[in-house]
Amino acid sequence: MTRAALLLALICTFPVVGLAELPKGFVYLRDIDPTIKTEVRYASMNNFVGKRVDGYKAKKIIITEKAAVALKKVQADLKKEGFGLKVFDAYRPKQAVNHFVRWARDRKDLRTKEKYYPDISKSSLVGGGYISGLSRHSSGSTVDLTLINTAGRELDMGTPFDFFGTESSHNSQIPTPEQQANRRKLKAAMERGGFFAYHKEWWHYTLRGEPFAGQYFDFPVK
Repeated sequence: MTRAALLLALICTFPVVGLAELPKGFVYLRDIDPTIKTEVRYASMNNFVGKRVDGYKAKKIIITEKAAVALKKVQADLKKEGFGLKVFDAYRPKQAVNHFVRWARDRKDLRTKEKYYPDISKSSLVGGGYISGLSRHSSGSTVDLTLINTAGRELDMGTPFDFFGTESSHNSQIPTPEQQANRRKLKAAMERGGFFAYHKEWWHYTLRGEPFAGQYFDFPVK
């Protein structure tokens, strides 16, 4: 057997590191519905941490297959009304959650305070319902998202994604009637699709009957 043939045989026998498939039950959202827009903030510097978050090696959305299929139905429902979904995050590695906690405990790093948490102290983010040592995102069926129009422009929700403050709550009376209507439209569409909302964040939804409830994964987004 030649060296080339031997090398080929070895490659076929032993999987190449880095080419492993996603864990069973997980998919890339684009493979289920490529019409859903995405903007993976945590794989960039445009987020409340101010840098690429640990575990995000690519600007891709990974999610459980069950949740992806549900989102596809929500997208189809919204298209009838001239709207669509834009997803910021879904599956989140545990290492990313740990990164958030370390950042929140660093009281000297206030670079993003004015944009993301102008009215509350950084020390209150952990334990205040905004940042936790465990996240349902790490189970794969929780998603952060918003609505867009036919031109791909985000609807006005009153606050940006990941804004830490009472204004982001579903019960907030601060947004205008138009902003409140936009939030209700998103909430109604997601609930029809089988998701339920997190009361403090208008963008945060979890699939009812999620397949990996109570399990927290740590494989990287790549």
